[in-house]
Amino acid sequence: MIQSIVKRDGRVVLYDESKIARAVLKALEAAEEGDAAEAARVTNKASKQLELMFKDESPTIEQIQDVVERSLMETGHDEAAKKYILYRANRTRIREARTSLMKAIDEIVNVDARESNMKRDNANIDGNGSMGAMLQMGASTAKAYNSMYLLTPEQAEAYSQGDIHIHDFDFYALTETCCQIDLIKLFHGGFSTGHGFLREPQSIASYAALAAIAIQANQNDQHGGQGIPNFDYALAEGVAKSFARTYTRKLREALEDYFDTDDESELTEKAIAEAGKPGLGDVRETFDGIVADELAKSGRIDREKAGHLVSRSRQRAEKQVDRDTYQAMEGFIHNLNTMHSRAGAQTPFSSINYGTDTSPEGRMVMWNTMKALDAGLGHGETAIFPIHIFKVKEGVNYNPGDPNYDLFKYSMEVSARRLFPNYVFEDAPFNLQYYKPGHPETEVATMGCRTRVMGNVYDPEQEIAYGRGNLSFTSINLPRLAILAKGDEKAFYESLDKMMDLVARQLMDRYHIQAAKHVYNYPFLMGQGVWLDSDKLGPNDEVGEVLKHGSLSIGFIGLAETLVSLYGHHHGEGKEYWDKGYAIIKHMRDFADKRAAETHMNYGILATPAEGLSGRFTRMDQKRFGTIPGVTDREYYTNSFHIPVWYPIKAYDKIQLEAPFHALCNAGHITYVELDGDTANNTEAFESVIRCMHDAGVGYGSVNHPVDRDPVCGYVGVIGDVCPRCGRRNGEPISPEKLAELRKKYPSVPKFCGCQ
Repeated sequence: MIQSIVKRDGRVVLYDESKIARAVLKALEAAEEGDAAEAARVTNKASKQLELMFKDESPTIEQIQDVVERSLMETGHDEAAKKYILYRANRTRIREARTSLMKAIDEIVNVDARESNMKRDNANIDGNGSMGAMLQMGASTAKAYNSMYLLTPEQAEAYSQGDIHIHDFDFYALTETCCQIDLIKLFHGGFSTGHGFLREPQSIASYAALAAIAIQANQNDQHGGQGIPNFDYALAEGVAKSFARTYTRKLREALEDYFDTDDESELTEKAIAEAGKPGLGDVRETFDGIVADELAKSGRIDREKAGHLVSRSRQRAEKQVDRDTYQAMEGFIHNLNTMHSRAGAQTPFSSINYGTDTSPEGRMVMWNTMKALDAGLGHGETAIFPIHIFKVKEGVNYNPGDPNYDLFKYSMEVSARRLFPNYVFEDAPFNLQYYKPGHPETEVATMGCRTRVMGNVYDPEQEIAYGRGNLSFTSINLPRLAILAKGDEKAFYESLDKMMDLVARQLMDRYHIQAAKHVYNYPFLMGQGVWLDSDKLGPNDEVGEVLKHGSLSIGFIGLAETLVSLYGHHHGEGKEYWDKGYAIIKHMRDFADKRAAETHMNYGILATPAEGLSGRFTRMDQKRFGTIPGVTDREYYTNSFHIPVWYPIKAYDKIQLEAPFHALCNAGHITYVELDGDTANNTEAFESVIRCMHDAGVGYGSVNHPVDRDPVCGYVGVIGDVCPRCGRRNGEPISPEKLAELRKKYPSVPKFCGCQ
């Protein structure tokens, strides 16, 4: 008789037949194939087999479970055997997750972030800092829990083996990805961050400060990015309020100086009241005339002199508000690069969209926002956040004569120096279909990472950008499917269909977890009405219905490597292969559209924004398949549908080849163009690239180019052997006299450095 067994950790413990009986009974009940008596019969059979097999030794847990499986099948309980096998697999997965968790925490505690891929998983978190490390411990624990209890065995295996990647897996059970915040709606009447109520702002400085606070507050309710789709329109209201107050003050001061007294309240009261009404717009002459007429009626000042005082007051007010707006935008950018969320461990991932407000107030916001971006941070360094996105629209800013054409031109000058703004093209057919003149909410706005939410099968009446975002996204390892297909196109498409179905079901499972949350789980996002229609809910209401405005995104990585594996060439190497690549992504889009129609949920295809993910997939596939030329022979799979960065191709050809994929990837896309040399000195070439993107039908584009910075003099641009500003070579010192001379000429020169 068996007296003992060997556990998985090597310990020897007493044999307990009742544990086998309990496991068998659970399997029989799950399969509806028997009761306790039948469980006893199966257990008895398994025990006799164990006694015959292990007369003089102790069996292991795995050996016992193998015998139990056979006993179930030999007694005619095939379905119960399947349930038992699934139970074993799930228990194995849980044990492995626990082991992996302990290893992960050990790495977080003891390994430098520069040497840990895991600690660099989110570049926006300092893995070496105490709060960052604590956040990563929590993330590791959450991932282990989610894998053990929330994923099906099939989903868990696909994720752990690298067939798919579930983005932001640590937040799987908690919240959504991102949202476009309508500041106009949020600011009207004021709002609360949960730690006090903030009244409606009354100046451009307050608008800018509260915009940063809103982004920070929303970041604590979501795991992805926070965007402002109407930055120019929203902040314009702050400029208008500041101007009205400043104009009133300047006029009062002018009248006091003219009459040499501050006791002319009756004379000027009506004029002052009129001065508080106008904005910066074309009606200024009308309002200025009304104010001057009111002053002249007093008989104390003639009409010409009154008109002069009013005009000078307006000019002074405009200059003052322009300065105030610059300072506000400068503060906004500095705030978003220094303020933290998530227990102080992460700078909010933020983006702002602007370009189409043609009002003088909106234009003032945009000019000064880009001036502040161009100036850089304290020592002249380029600001990482917010990501600036300029919305390009014919008739508004694209052509000479358009009211904001000058802003479009300036945006390209700034981007040629600072990498931002990026560009979203409203005239691309798949964007233009939503556009309604005079309705900024129908202008496509994007998160800086490329996420796009516009179509709305749940509520076609609200196909807008405001208050919406991505619920979650999961990406498919396309190259692996191609490798396993071994050149068989039919086999590839069959495996792709199965994988998309798995991902679609997993995304829906994740939605149901999110849907069960309540408004109080998202005190800012839902509690302050940021998410579309959430202002119709009470604190205890579930959020599932309003979440349907969001999107469920199926992402993909490595189209280029997929094509090489299947056909021997990628889509930049000939029309035949481009057609093959387009067919693959079109097949994915057709699947998403069909699933969206069936479920009335916004399924879409995402050109995945994850360089780290493409590296994860490649490392796993290199280990599994070895080095395959053109497929697994580099550190990263190519991002989404992009032509490989190493492939020699003209920028204009790259744009033409990638543009059609933007229409297919309705959940988000981007085309990058790499330019060599100092683009700041060749803005014509820069503009030609942006115009090529527009005309080719690109939805969202960006130009990357080399940007160097001299740490001594603060020069930003392309630096060869010698800095163009201070004339020094790398590593050379600079005299205090030369540095002082440079500081007088260039405000961006740091006050202190270690190179003097």
